Amino acid sequence: MSITRRHALATLIVATMLAGPAFAADTIRVGLPTKTYWPTTIAETAVRQKLFEKEGIKAELTIYRSGAETFEGMAAGAADIILDPPSLVSAGRKKGVMSRIVANAAMGNFGWQLMVPAKSALEVKDLNGKKVAITAAGSGSDLLALWTAQDKTIDFTRVPVGGGGLVPNLLAGNVDAAVVYSPLSFQIAKSGEAKAILDYAVAVPPNLTGGWIVLDKFAESKPEVVQKAVNALYGAVQFMHANRDVTVKLIADLYEMPAEIAALEYDNTIMKLETSGDMGAANVPAAVQLSLDLAKLGGLKDIVPVEDVISTRFKPVPTKP
Repeated sequence: MSITRRHALATLIVATMLAGPAFAADTIRVGLPTKTYWPTTIAETAVRQKLFEKEGIKAELTIYRSGAETFEGMAAGAADIILDPPSLVSAGRKKGVMSRIVANAAMGNFGWQLMVPAKSALEVKDLNGKKVAITAAGSGSDLLALWTAQDKTIDFTRVPVGGGGLVPNLLAGNVDAAVVYSPLSFQIAKSGEAKAILDYAVAVPPNLTGGWIVLDKFAESKPEVVQKAVNALYGAVQFMHANRDVTVKLIADLYEMPAEIAALEYDNTIMKLETSGDMGAANVPAAVQLSLDLAKLGGLKDIVPVEDVISTRFKPVPTKP
């Protein structure tokens, strides 16, 4: 080896030692309310299209059994960004869990239906004194159940069974009805196993039903990671809107369902999701207020002002695939 080559090698070794370990990308832990649900489709798309990587961060996805459990996971420090309704943010702040919605994800209960077994003769008014399955107390399904009881002036028992337990318990006859989200609602309706007696996308006035949420302290300590995360998530939404076939296949593969059901989910849910996520948009405060008002009608008592529920600091700049 020549002196010049030995010198170059030594220089490289020293430089490597001084540089220390390779740069480790920040990791964002994404909490998802349940598996077969559109937030999971968004997050999985962002991962598969390498949108988090393009933002220079890594993503770890954790799927919970309900929105309430997801919120508890964030409160316990097990998740950094989650998808949940404004009501949980409001209730959480009253209990010392300081978080805010940083990006608007949906302005309606798309695909959510109150369902009964196909052979049941029950209508909504007949559920008085009956049992209705929800995922968990404080979850989106719970709020819809409470809203139903209030709006229809009936009283029934809400039975928490987790996201994965809604359909099995309904079809087994353990409950009389269930608040079911899409694409499960589409799947069991198409199979003829169950039928809808109330379509929440139509029955409930448009409001902010779900947004991406972070703890205040996380937003303050790692604002760049929050920004990169919402960029990737909304890049995924825009990718899905522009790539129907790829998204339908992903939904079918992820949730092990026929392509025709995945297509229903795409047309009736995915295509109706918010593409900008901008919490600073003029219509957002009123939409959040209506969401909180509906939750209050359903029995939620811990309501805080809208300005304490939202943050306009992070406007998504969708990542390009």
